[in-house]
Amino acid sequence: MELRQIEYFLAVAEHEGISGAAAALGVSQPTVSQAIQVLERELKTSLFQRIGRGMILTSAGRALIGPGRVILRDVTAAVESVTVPDGEISGQLHIASTPSLVVGVVSVVTEYRQRHPGVHIRISELRDEARGAGLLRESLCDIVVAHLPSVDGHELDTLELGEDEYWLVYPPDADVPDADPLPLADLPDIPMIIVPPGSSYADEIEETVRRAGYTLRASVVTEHREARLPMVAAGLGGTFLERSVAESARGRVIVRAIEPRITRPFGLVFDESSLQPPAAAFVALTRELAG
Repeated sequence: MELRQIEYFLAVAEHEGISGAAAALGVSQPTVSQAIQVLERELKTSLFQRIGRGMILTSAGRALIGPGRVILRDVTAAVESVTVPDGEISGQLHIASTPSLVVGVVSVVTEYRQRHPGVHIRISELRDEARGAGLLRESLCDIVVAHLPSVDGHELDTLELGEDEYWLVYPPDADVPDADPLPLADLPDIPMIIVPPGSSYADEIEETVRRAGYTLRASVVTEHREARLPMVAAGLGGTFLERSVAESARGRVIVRAIEPRITRPFGLVFDESSLQPPAAAFVALTRELAG
């Protein structure tokens, strides 16, 4: 087993495919694919299940994630013990964040870079918040930025940073009252683009609207949350979006704050007992800047 094989294996696991891993590593797809095949032959087991163009971990692959991360950390620590001056923090920090919440940690990342320039920071997209706790357990990232409380993460540590507010957006030619914030009781009779019931935020929005005496009439139900804004702009209906996303779309669609407000706290999710020095320093700095 070679160190390069472990590095490639972890990249494929994180990106759930060869193409994403190759792009992140800066090598060709055949190079990554061959390394994984050789590793599987040497271990005499399959590490991934191939589904279309994607790859998901088998039980053996999941078992290798933690030890693989430890191997890379130990090698990095060994190199840094003779190359990095005492007292400096170096290495890698991997943060997985929900896209709309990245802005909430920009100031921390900026200050962190100034204090610890030797740390390589990677921020990847957390497409499904329900996977956040699993990513931490499988050592696929060090810190998750997500809404709180974290799903299936009751044994993990959290640090609240603020709250995320939801606003309404409508097609640019929709007949929407001028009131801003717009009372939920006065919502226009315009069909809505919604995500399937079951997520805590979707259920909370539906319950809040119901208490206001309004029933959401769906035009489209989609699991692809990033597709909602283009659908609104195309005239398929209105939708609820995170405030930061809604404000960035002002001018392309009609944007309204709502009353009563619908908010959710967000922050860091991590396992304090297993934090490596780069991640521990990030959590400490976040606590410092949060007051």
